[in-house]
Amino acid sequence: MEILTTNNVWMMICTALVFFMHLGFALLEIGLTRQKNTLNILFKNIFIITVGLLLYCLVGFNLMYPGFEDGASGFFGFAGFGLDSPLTAEGTLDLSYNEGYTYWTDFLFQGMFAATAATIVSGAVAERMKIGPFMIFTILYVGLVYPIAGSWKWGEGFLDMRDTPFHDFAGSTLVHSVGGWAALVAVFLLGSRIGKFKDGQPQAIPGHNIPLATAGVLILWLGWFGFNGGSVLSADPGSTSLVLVTTSLAAASGGVICALISTLLYKNMDLTMFLNGILGGLVAITAGADQMSPTDAIIVGAIGGAIIVFAVSMIDKIKLDDPVGAIAVHLFCGIWGTLAVGIFGNLASIDQFISQIVGVGSYALFCILTSFIIIFALKKTVGIRVSEKEEFEGLDVHEHGMNAYPNFRLNEH
Repeated sequence: MEILTTNNVWMMICTALVFFMHLGFALLEIGLTRQKNTLNILFKNIFIITVGLLLYCLVGFNLMYPGFEDGASGFFGFAGFGLDSPLTAEGTLDLSYNEGYTYWTDFLFQGMFAATAATIVSGAVAERMKIGPFMIFTILYVGLVYPIAGSWKWGEGFLDMRDTPFHDFAGSTLVHSVGGWAALVAVFLLGSRIGKFKDGQPQAIPGHNIPLATAGVLILWLGWFGFNGGSVLSADPGSTSLVLVTTSLAAASGGVICALISTLLYKNMDLTMFLNGILGGLVAITAGADQMSPTDAIIVGAIGGAIIVFAVSMIDKIKLDDPVGAIAVHLFCGIWGTLAVGIFGNLASIDQFISQIVGVGSYALFCILTSFIIIFALKKTVGIRVSEKEEFEGLDVHEHGMNAYPNFRLNEH
């Protein structure tokens, strides 16, 4: 009982840290976008976490953990609507659920992860997507797509049934790439912001509050201690400590390498690249944080940071508009971090690398298909893009009827 209590308390602390990450995402997104769209972004982030938790309670948790029976294909299962009671017939807590944590803690910790996929999309489509269609997309993607995809590995589905199981410790693919693929599809179908490309060349559209974006990244880094640390699923001192060390080292190396390469290429010490490099390192290490040595973590994070620089440039060249760099961070670094499990660390082998490729490919196919169907259907029915006038004047006024900074005048500050 004492061990269960210790483990459970640690898991609840990690749950709180992952919840805190939603503030980090919100601050990062508003900081890297324009003042006139601040309320719109905040509204979306609040909607995602509130509705995401309700959906995960009603259907998501039992879609993601259906309890596949022997002989099942492991592609789809559903254990029923709502949450089960974790109590015995006598009304006391059923301690047979798991030796590491209680049923309630399991639900809440996993529920915090569920909303993250839509948050990634929120940043990528910022400043030009209608709020209504985004809310519909969130309901379908968080309520159905994410938990079905999650069941393939974390629910002991077909990717976990392989002779060499696919490994994604805390979600480089299951969380970040699932959001990243949807972000890529959404940006493609939505089009770029007005003024982003002129004569085929990308134009900078500066964010209105880089200090807030910086605070957001530091909050996300802190929250990642819960994201990865909680994925140990216990308070085991050795495993938890290693995961926190590898997580931090990857973040640090990702930031440093991204800033260094960016400065050498563009002769400009760009803080936003430094920040996204940190996030790229964090996303990259998430799949194998439990398997890497400190040196491996530094290498994985550093490559993730380098990927950010070239991915951002490539996205601009193919004329996709991602205001916050979400696709580079969550999709490109998510893929890299997942493949890195087969190259570095304790699981490195040809068989493991092949299994990682199968996992990446499976999620790519499923997420591209489902997100395209949802967003394309919305585009052809209700429309997904605001008018030119609404985009020019800001979504805060037109979608919400108010401003985030009603007394702010740029020429007075």
